[in-house]
Amino acid sequence: MTGDQGKGAGKTAADVKDSRRDRLKLALRENLKRRKSQARGRSDSGASSESPNASLDDASGEKPGQ
Repeated sequence: MTGDQGKGAGKTAADVKDSRRDRLKLALRENLKRRKSQARGRSDSGASSESPNASLDDASGEKPGQ
């Protein structure tokens, strides 16, 4: 009984690696979902600003309509 102290309460190295792998897998999946939703949000807002009058000046430096 005294030899069991400090060994992770009976967990083996394989159990620790599996739990770590599962936590990392879950974190990566959540990160991917978050990044996809951010990309969708950027593409939605970017499409609305591509109207012809969105920019106040063009490459020649003149204002549109003048």
